[in-house]
Amino acid sequence: MTVLFWILGILAVPTAIFLLWLLWVFLKELFSPSPDDDADTDAGTEAAQAAEAAGKLGLLPAERQNTDLAAPLPAEWTAALTAVRGGDWRPAADLLAAVGRDWERRSALAYLLADRAAEEDAWLLAWEAVRPDDPDAAVVRARSTVILAWKIRGGKKAKYTTQEQFDGFRRTLTSAREDVARAAALNPDDPTPFVAEIWVALGLGYPNARMDDLWAEVTRRAPHHYEAHFSALQYWCAKWRGSERLAREFAERAAAGAPLGSLLTALPLIAHFEHDESDDTEADNTPEMRARTEAALADAAAADPSHPRLPELRHLLAYYLHLQDRNEAALEQFKLVDGHVNALPWRYRGDMAEYYCRVRNTAVRLVEETAAARV
Repeated sequence: MTVLFWILGILAVPTAIFLLWLLWVFLKELFSPSPDDDADTDAGTEAAQAAEAAGKLGLLPAERQNTDLAAPLPAEWTAALTAVRGGDWRPAADLLAAVGRDWERRSALAYLLADRAAEEDAWLLAWEAVRPDDPDAAVVRARSTVILAWKIRGGKKAKYTTQEQFDGFRRTLTSAREDVARAAALNPDDPTPFVAEIWVALGLGYPNARMDDLWAEVTRRAPHHYEAHFSALQYWCAKWRGSERLAREFAERAAAGAPLGSLLTALPLIAHFEHDESDDTEADNTPEMRARTEAALADAAAADPSHPRLPELRHLLAYYLHLQDRNEAALEQFKLVDGHVNALPWRYRGDMAEYYCRVRNTAVRLVEETAAARV
């Protein structure tokens, strides 16, 4: 009998341990339930199906999105940029001369050339040596010096930027003012040097009154210049030298006074985007935001189809139309810009292409669901 009790006692120990383990699992699930694997699987399947649907429409996956530009460049611009990379400045000089007084295209092309020069400027030095007083070479140099300063600073927040970077940034921006002044003197009608100086004003912290004087120089030459307005809006944002109120007032005033087709209706959307810290879409669906989106749609429709900044407005429209549950209209804009994603609102994200495709694919899926519900 004693032996039987011993045997039963030995068997009871693992049974008790097993029962205690079951109780522990039950309590753990009761108070800290495990993630819903089925929900994750469903979300993954839904995303894959949306990506497949986007592909059937001819829309490109993230790995095929160009993250350097907002849109394809004209063939002759690409050729000139390729030539300067090989050391030949003459196609760029000819192209800038041909652009002439088209200030929007001049500033856009000068920026692209200047960005190349900020990386390697042997070709620009050769241009300056052959044509020392060429206003086109001078404006590329001015823009290049400003771009170089911002490259020295880097794109991180101030707390992640070293003192050495800040010193080099300020020193280079200060020297850029001489280049800007020289470019302006060589071509007094050109607003492009003053557009470059807006980024000097932003970096060096020009007081608001001095920025007003600079802005008068820009608008005297080109009152509805898109890049100038975009740059000035950055100055007036709270993250730089202004505030949310000043940025919104600047944007609304510029949009209200601009002719249809100038694309300046983008400014109120950008001002909203720069200061919107909400986690939902309520702020994007107000009557005011819907009216801004409608105005931007009309502006885009009236614009020159070859306007170098039109794709930037289309990216914004695609985003806000989606947030306003107008996904068919959003999809039309996505189709017009797909393949290039270096524009707001994607530009500020480290996963620029992935984020763009995620939003775009969601719009595609919702369009399909709406179409299916109508059948």
